[in-house]
Parts: sequence; structure tokens; C-alpha cells
Amino acid sequence: MHTAAALLDCRYHNLRPSLSLLGGGISLVEGRLHEACGPARWSFAAWVAGAVQSSRQGPVLWLHLGWQGDPLNPPGLAAFCAPERFLFVAISKMDDMLWSMEESLRAGCAPLVVADAAELPTLTQVRRLHLACEQGAGVLGVPPLGLLLTPGEKGGAPGVESRWHLAPRHKAAHAGWHLSRLRARTAPEAQFSVGLGPKGPVCGPAHKS
Repeated sequence: MHTAAALLDCRYHNLRPSLSLLGGGISLVEGRLHEACGPARWSFAAWVAGAVQSSRQGPVLWLHLGWQGDPLNPPGLAAFCAPERFLFVAISKMDDMLWSMEESLRAGCAPLVVADAAELPTLTQVRRLHLACEQGAGVLGVPPLGLLLTPGEKGGAPGVESRWHLAPRHKAAHAGWHLSRLRARTAPEAQFSVGLGPKGPVCGPAHKS
């Protein structure tokens, strides 16, 4: 297991493997916790799930708060990922959700763990999730990925590896989204336009309005 100092070292982060998605237009550092916010954050999670499923075995674990209603509709996921590989778990409290996410990442039982949160975690909780990803790598052989979905327009979970905002930009019969990289340890802020290609969503530089 890597030391806390190594986890915070930029040179170490630059050497870590990354998961490519959206036609290779962006990537997420593996073995870390990432955050997605905005009105289309669930679509971003589906895209990440599809990228993970294309190269990894095992389920996608999706944690949600039961009092928020039903989880995602599987037929709605089918255009982006394999819904039959999802395991949805309803949890009653935010603290229990973060504990479940931490234990799942540490156990290495799933290559991707998504938590659909109702509030932001603390810095200590985020650090524990990063370390759990590192420990899970010993089971999977490759580090699992954690994705935290947060409410609001700007997110703000402290200490995450990267933060993304996704909003719909559909036009007539054409589906489209505006993706913003709000922060990342090893990349600058950036804007992207996402559309549907023959093999799924792909992204490029954001179009100027």
C-alpha cells in the first residue's frame, strides 16, 4: 500500500493509470475518488460505468438513499452501459452510504462504486475513500474507481481527485451535453461538448455560443 505522502505527490499521480472515456476525450485517474455534479450527473456516471465495463469484470455498485426514490431505470442506462451488471443498494443515511462505499472499495468487490449522495462528505471521509481505493487494488489487481454524485451546480467535496459538471444541451433530435472539468490534481479547468457517435458518447472542445 502506498504512503499518504505518495498519495499527495503530483509526480506519483502522473504515473498512475487512467480510465479513458467519451471516445478518449477525457480520462479519470484510477484508484481515486472523483466527483460529478450538475443536472446530468447521472449520465456522466453511466458513461464512466460503460468505460469500466468495457475493460473490467465484476459489477458496478450503485449506492443511493432509499428515501430519495427509486434508483435509475435500467432501460435508460442501456444506451451507455450494461444495466445487468449493476447492483443497486438502497441506504437510509449518508454516513452509512459513505461507510458502505469505503468498505466496498477496500474489499475490491467491484471495479466501480458510485454513491448518489444528498450532501457533501468531509475531507476526512474523502481521504478514507482514497485509501480504500488503494487497498482494493490488492484484490482486483487494478485499483477500483470511486465516483461521488453530489447535489447542486458546483459540487464541492473536498480533496477529490477531480470534479466534473454535466448539463444537457440537447437540440431537436440530437442529444448533447456540456461537460466542465471544474478541478483536477493533474489537469487544468476545461470545457467540452459531448454528442452521441456511432459507438456512444464522444467529446470535443466546447463550442462557443
